[in-house]
Amino acid sequence: MIYARPNRLSRRRALVGLLGCLGCLLVPLRKARSADALPEKLAPLIRQATGGVMPQVGRVTLTLPALAESGHSVRLRVRVESPMTPQAHVRQIHVFSEKNPRPVIARFSLGPRAGRAEVHTRIRLAGTQQVVAVAVMNDGTAWMASAEVVVTAAACVEGS
Repeated sequence: MIYARPNRLSRRRALVGLLGCLGCLLVPLRKARSADALPEKLAPLIRQATGGVMPQVGRVTLTLPALAESGHSVRLRVRVESPMTPQAHVRQIHVFSEKNPRPVIARFSLGPRAGRAEVHTRIRLAGTQQVVAVAVMNDGTAWMASAEVVVTAAACVEGS
């Protein structure tokens, strides 16, 4: 005769569950950086792109992998919270890198007819660094987000 074991929580399962929960708490959370914490190299480029306005943190979502095996092709997505109407829309999205030989990665021009303020692309990165996305709105305000990317094999090297 085969006896079915009742569904009870064993000590082993409870310990594994507890360790899993503790592990989740120990994972460092990526916090949004303030505009004051930007790398010095990027501050003048951002001011130039925004017309002298220092961007506020918020409204922009920058999605990059936390770890990229190769800097040759890193997925990037920038989404801006905007109704995209003639009265309120995104004019431009700028993407900057901290350590690339050319720190201005991309510039996208949008308008109210774009439908939504979202761009997807792939970028090249010269090693582990901070990537910053800045959105310039039609009312002159600017918003930003940043993300740290760990690159194991760099792509953009000076002189290549």
